[in-house]
Formats: sequence, C-alpha cells, structure tokens
Amino acid sequence: MAQPAFEAIVEDFEFLEDWEDRYRHVIELGKAMDPLDDALKVPANKVDGCASQVWLYPTVENGAFRFDGDSDAMIVRGLVAVLRTLYNGLPVAEVGKVDAGGELARLGLQDHLSAQRSNGVRSMIARIRATVA
Repeated sequence: MAQPAFEAIVEDFEFLEDWEDRYRHVIELGKAMDPLDDALKVPANKVDGCASQVWLYPTVENGAFRFDGDSDAMIVRGLVAVLRTLYNGLPVAEVGKVDAGGELARLGLQDHLSAQRSNGVRSMIARIRATVA
C-alpha cells in the first residue's frame, strides 16, 4: 500500500474522469510544492534522461527518506510532486521495494505522457533507487 498522500492523489484521479483535468491536477500539485533552492540546482542533483531540467535533492532523517525537487517544466514539476508523495517519509529500507511503475499505473499516467516524459519519470525513479542503494 502506498503512502496516504499518494492514496489521496489516486482518489482525486478516480474523481477526475477527464485526462485534461488530471493533467491540470498534476500541474497544480507541482505549483503547490515549495521550489528547490537555487543553490541545490547543481549538476550533482540533476537527473539525466529527462527532456526538461530536473533536480532531485535527497535527504535521510532518522532513517526516513525524503527528497525535494524541481523542474523547469510545469508538468514535470507536478510529476516530481507525485513521486514525493509516493516516497517521502518511507524508511530507507522500504524505498527500493516500492513498485513505482505499478503505483503510477493506478493514475493512468503512462497512457498520457509522451515517451520523453515517461523516460524522465523512469530516470527520476532510478535516481531515487540509486540514492538509497
């Protein structure tokens, strides 16, 4: 079972039947996220494999994983926000066990993202997994 915040997104998506409404919701999630400090937008935090610029800044506090992130594209920033709800707060040992593809499939994102965006999401997930490995 996913984090409660991710479950809330799943419920929102079930209510929003039209993909355009879901797309707007993802963008709103990104807008609601605090921006990543410019000092953290460095090459070490940049995610390769994304069409737009994406930065992920992971931290571990008291054994719990979390990351902050940002992107120069609104939809990607929203996807970062979605991934944060999936991963933030998990014990480090649990992060690699998350079936991110399966959880994101519950949102139907794979059917509506371009190949480049889908590759970018996979790159973000790979970066998260590599961080905790």
